[in-house]
Amino acid sequence: MPRILIADTLDPAGLQLLAASGAEVVELGEADRPRLAQMIGGFDALVVRSATKVTGELLRAGKRLKVVGRAGIGVDNVDVAAATELGILVVNAPTANLMSATEHTFALLLAVARRVPEADASTKSGGWNRKLTGVELQGKTLGIIGFGRIGQRVAARARGFEMKVVAYDPYLDPAAARRLEVEMLPLEDLLRRADAITVHTPLTEQTQDLLDAERLALLPRGALVINCGRGGVVDEAALLAALESGAVGGAGLDVFAEEPPADRRLARHPRVVATPHLGAQTREAQERTSTETAEMVLAALAGSFAIAAVNLPFRTGGGAGAGRLEPYLLLGETLGRMACLLLGAPLEGLQVDVWGVEEAFSRPAAVAALKGALTAFMDEGVNYVNAEHVAAARGIELTVISHAAHPEHAQLLGVTLAGAGRTAELGGTLVAGRDPRVVRFGGYRLEFRPQGRLLVLENRDVPGVVGKLGTLLGEAGINIADIHLARRDGEEKALAVLRLDQPAGEAVVSRLRGLPEVLSASQIELAW
Repeated sequence: MPRILIADTLDPAGLQLLAASGAEVVELGEADRPRLAQMIGGFDALVVRSATKVTGELLRAGKRLKVVGRAGIGVDNVDVAAATELGILVVNAPTANLMSATEHTFALLLAVARRVPEADASTKSGGWNRKLTGVELQGKTLGIIGFGRIGQRVAARARGFEMKVVAYDPYLDPAAARRLEVEMLPLEDLLRRADAITVHTPLTEQTQDLLDAERLALLPRGALVINCGRGGVVDEAALLAALESGAVGGAGLDVFAEEPPADRRLARHPRVVATPHLGAQTREAQERTSTETAEMVLAALAGSFAIAAVNLPFRTGGGAGAGRLEPYLLLGETLGRMACLLLGAPLEGLQVDVWGVEEAFSRPAAVAALKGALTAFMDEGVNYVNAEHVAAARGIELTVISHAAHPEHAQLLGVTLAGAGRTAELGGTLVAGRDPRVVRFGGYRLEFRPQGRLLVLENRDVPGVVGKLGTLLGEAGINIADIHLARRDGEEKALAVLRLDQPAGEAVVSRLRGLPEVLSASQIELAW
């Protein structure tokens, strides 16, 4: 039974979902918070919001920890790099507050444009100031910086206000932009054209102070600035100066570089509407965040890839996409493990050749092959999260090569391992899209399921070999479940792969190697 520690306050809907799964759920009390590092060692999953800092030190103390669930979109408070190195999956709730953040963007935009807070304060204090003149949104140009899921929703609603929409996003596929019927512009061009801008980018080294004094100066005089994305993307000192000079007509800010801000000059400016990071603070969003995080944590603990993982080295797509991906992961991992066991030497490099496989599945299958190869000889935990990190630390190189469709198979995954001057080569495919098969074995063409106890022999292609194998194994009390034979044209060698019901001990394998017809013999164990 997994144990899950809830470090920050979580909506009851998510807690009920976790409890209903049969997991042991422990909520961290304020009195226990100083002991979090001592407690974490006994838990399989940790769920946090923004209050708890999940440092590398804390993660290393979590000896059983498999998953960190961040209830929200951002993972700023989680040391993702350390989690990846330790093989701990980090999941979040990337869609739970999309609608709330979208609507809050418009709440701030309308409040700034129509000077709502100023009018409200004046009226409540006994005034009746009808000279507070705002601006309309209709016919204005809205520049959206960061055109992801929230940015696209903002664009749809801006059209409802009959606004013109332009966007900047260096990572958006141009074809997607055309489908959304939005004009994509370089950032500087967007700023020159926009009557209002709204920011929806993550905070990274590239976006830190993205809107600095130089770029803010490109805006038409009196333009409005809205930020419901991440604090630090807008240079706050530059924005304050632009407001003071009148270059920027107003700003709506839900996020700040420091929260809460120690310096309140920007938040208190009369042309600023400031809210305390309320983008996700709706009843609906809190419930969705809680349940979505709970679902991600439970799915991750169960080994599913239908999850919103932050630090997997590939995208799963979630849902049906993850279901279609998992057979390729199984095939890649099995081929990698089997090839490494056959190599019988220190692994130095791995090449994965992919024929006819969807581009979205190629990299995951290659990472799976690497995981399988590493797992075959390493005692420490290797998983999809840290496989590439572990390989790099040992100087093991992963090469992935994509090809068009194979002449004999619609999809084929080839795995070639090298080490100590030796190689091991396997090729596999999926039958009916789900059932792994080995169809290439070091140049031999044959087909078998890569599972169970397998005895692999290369022998001279002469009569009587199969009979001798059967006799020797029968005398040892070992039953043959199935046997697969292959030979290569023009060679006097053949391959036999036998699946056994009982393990063949080293003494039996040694006797097989002693047969004059047998060139090599090895036994490998694969999971059913």
